Amino acid sequence: MAAGGLRPSMSDDARLPTSCPGEEWCPVTATASLVGKKWHPVIIARLLEDGPLGFSELESEVDGISSKVLSESLDDLGEKELVDRTVVNEKPVRVQYSLTEHGESLEPVIVALGEWGEEHLVQAEEGSASVV
Repeated sequence: MAAGGLRPSMSDDARLPTSCPGEEWCPVTATASLVGKKWHPVIIARLLEDGPLGFSELESEVDGISSKVLSESLDDLGEKELVDRTVVNEKPVRVQYSLTEHGESLEPVIVALGEWGEEHLVQAEEGSASVV
């Protein structure tokens, strides 16, 4: 069993390289750094729900995100091997985004975040969430 009582489910050679600040490697911190940016979990959730999407489709599914931030987020998720970018050779040529195997394996984490939010959060007047 790994540190903190968490048992790894993938072989060492299939895992993504990450690091943690401090002296000991921490899987919670490393995972949070992968999906902890504002738009990353929402993008992953939309790709889990809807499957592969083009840039414009994804932009309309992620309410409130700008094109620039979506592009930067997709690049970051691609570098972290969570999202795959595929050029589809149709007329006109388009790009489609999908989750990698690592990205798909985040489904229980994204579902748990949503369930916790449904149970413990209410939307505040200005659009932010508050714990109830």
